[in-house]
Amino acid sequence: MSAPGTTAASADIDARLAALRGDLESLQKDLRALAGEVSGVASAQARDTLKKAEAVAERAYSLAEETAAQASRTAFEAAEDVEEWAQENAETLRATVREQPLTALAIAAGVGAFLAMLLRR
Repeated sequence: MSAPGTTAASADIDARLAALRGDLESLQKDLRALAGEVSGVASAQARDTLKKAEAVAERAYSLAEETAAQASRTAFEAAEDVEEWAQENAETLRATVREQPLTALAIAAGVGAFLAMLLRR
Protein backbone atom coordinates (compact mmCIF):
# COMPACT_ATOMS: atom_id res chain seq x y z
CA MET A 1 0.00 0.00 0.00
CA SER A 2 0.97 3.48 -0.44
CA ALA A 3 1.64 5.80 2.34
CA PRO A 4 -0.88 8.56 2.98
CA GLY A 5 1.82 11.23 2.52
CA THR A 6 2.77 9.86 -0.88
CA THR A 7 -0.79 10.05 -2.15
CA ALA A 8 -1.12 13.63 -1.00
CA ALA A 9 2.22 14.54 -2.62
CA SER A 10 1.19 12.79 -5.83
CA ALA A 11 -2.15 14.65 -5.86
CA ASP A 12 -0.33 17.94 -5.26
CA ILE A 13 2.06 17.21 -8.14
CA ASP A 14 -0.87 16.28 -10.39
CA ALA A 15 -2.65 19.51 -9.45
CA ARG A 16 0.46 21.55 -10.15
CA LEU A 17 0.97 19.78 -13.50
CA ALA A 18 -2.66 20.47 -14.46
CA ALA A 19 -2.22 24.12 -13.51
CA LEU A 20 1.01 24.24 -15.51
CA ARG A 21 -0.75 22.71 -18.55
CA GLY A 22 -3.49 25.32 -18.25
CA ASP A 23 -0.93 28.10 -18.00
CA LEU A 24 0.91 26.76 -21.07
CA GLU A 25 -2.33 26.57 -23.07
CA SER A 26 -3.20 30.11 -22.03
CA LEU A 27 0.31 31.27 -23.00
CA GLN A 28 -0.02 29.60 -26.41
CA LYS A 29 -3.36 31.36 -27.02
CA ASP A 30 -1.83 34.68 -25.98
CA LEU A 31 1.17 34.15 -28.28
CA ARG A 32 -1.12 33.33 -31.22
CA ALA A 33 -3.15 36.48 -30.58
CA LEU A 34 0.02 38.54 -30.27
CA ALA A 35 1.37 37.11 -33.52
CA GLY A 36 -1.88 38.09 -35.25
CA GLU A 37 -1.69 41.62 -33.87
CA VAL A 38 1.98 41.98 -34.86
CA SER A 39 1.14 40.72 -38.33
CA GLY A 40 -1.63 43.32 -38.63
CA VAL A 41 0.64 46.14 -37.46
CA ALA A 42 3.43 45.03 -39.78
CA SER A 43 0.99 44.82 -42.67
CA ALA A 44 -0.29 48.34 -41.94
CA GLN A 45 3.25 49.67 -41.75
CA ALA A 46 4.11 47.93 -45.01
CA ARG A 47 1.08 49.55 -46.69
CA ASP A 48 2.07 52.97 -45.36
CA THR A 49 5.65 52.50 -46.51
CA LEU A 50 4.45 51.40 -49.95
CA LYS A 51 2.23 54.48 -50.23
CA LYS A 52 5.15 56.73 -49.28
CA ALA A 53 7.41 54.99 -51.79
CA GLU A 54 4.77 55.45 -54.50
CA ALA A 55 4.51 59.15 -53.65
CA VAL A 56 8.28 59.54 -53.86
CA ALA A 57 8.36 57.68 -57.19
CA GLU A 58 5.58 59.89 -58.59
CA ARG A 59 7.44 63.02 -57.47
CA ALA A 60 10.68 61.74 -59.02
CA TYR A 61 8.84 60.99 -62.28
CA SER A 62 7.32 64.47 -62.24
CA LEU A 63 10.72 66.07 -61.65
CA ALA A 64 12.24 64.00 -64.45
CA GLU A 65 9.49 65.14 -66.83
CA GLU A 66 10.00 68.78 -65.81
CA THR A 67 13.77 68.47 -66.27
CA ALA A 68 13.36 66.84 -69.68
CA ALA A 69 10.93 69.55 -70.76
CA GLN A 70 13.33 72.26 -69.56
CA ALA A 71 16.25 70.60 -71.35
CA SER A 72 14.17 70.38 -74.52
CA ARG A 73 13.26 74.07 -74.29
CA THR A 74 16.89 75.01 -73.66
CA ALA A 75 18.09 72.92 -76.61
CA PHE A 76 15.42 74.43 -78.86
CA GLU A 77 16.39 77.96 -77.78
CA ALA A 78 20.07 77.19 -78.38
CA ALA A 79 19.26 75.85 -81.85
CA GLU A 80 17.29 79.01 -82.61
CA ASP A 81 20.20 81.15 -81.42
CA VAL A 82 22.67 79.24 -83.60
CA GLU A 83 20.34 79.50 -86.59
CA GLU A 84 19.90 83.24 -86.03
CA TRP A 85 23.66 83.73 -85.69
CA ALA A 86 24.31 81.70 -88.83
CA GLN A 87 21.78 83.72 -90.81
CA GLU A 88 23.24 87.00 -89.55
CA ASN A 89 26.83 85.97 -90.31
CA ALA A 90 26.31 83.89 -93.44
CA GLU A 91 27.18 86.69 -95.83
CA THR A 92 30.32 87.62 -93.88
CA LEU A 93 31.33 83.97 -93.80
CA ARG A 94 30.75 83.63 -97.56
CA ALA A 95 32.90 86.67 -98.25
CA THR A 96 35.69 85.34 -96.04
CA VAL A 97 35.60 81.93 -97.76
CA ARG A 98 35.75 83.65 -101.19
CA GLU A 99 38.72 85.75 -100.12
CA GLN A 100 40.64 82.91 -98.39
CA PRO A 101 39.44 79.54 -99.74
CA LEU A 102 42.52 77.55 -98.67
CA THR A 103 42.33 78.86 -95.11
CA ALA A 104 38.60 78.02 -94.99
CA LEU A 105 39.32 74.54 -96.34
CA ALA A 106 42.06 73.96 -93.73
CA ILE A 107 39.78 75.13 -90.91
CA ALA A 108 36.95 72.88 -92.14
CA ALA A 109 39.31 69.89 -92.33
CA GLY A 110 40.62 70.59 -88.81
CA VAL A 111 37.11 70.86 -87.37
CA GLY A 112 36.12 67.65 -89.18
CA ALA A 113 39.15 65.79 -87.80
CA PHE A 114 38.40 67.09 -84.29
CA LEU A 115 34.77 65.98 -84.49
CA ALA A 116 35.84 62.57 -85.83
CA MET A 117 38.15 62.11 -82.83
CA LEU A 118 35.36 63.05 -80.43
CA LEU A 119 32.84 60.71 -82.07
CA ARG A 120 35.20 57.74 -82.01
CA ARG A 121 35.26 57.76 -78.22
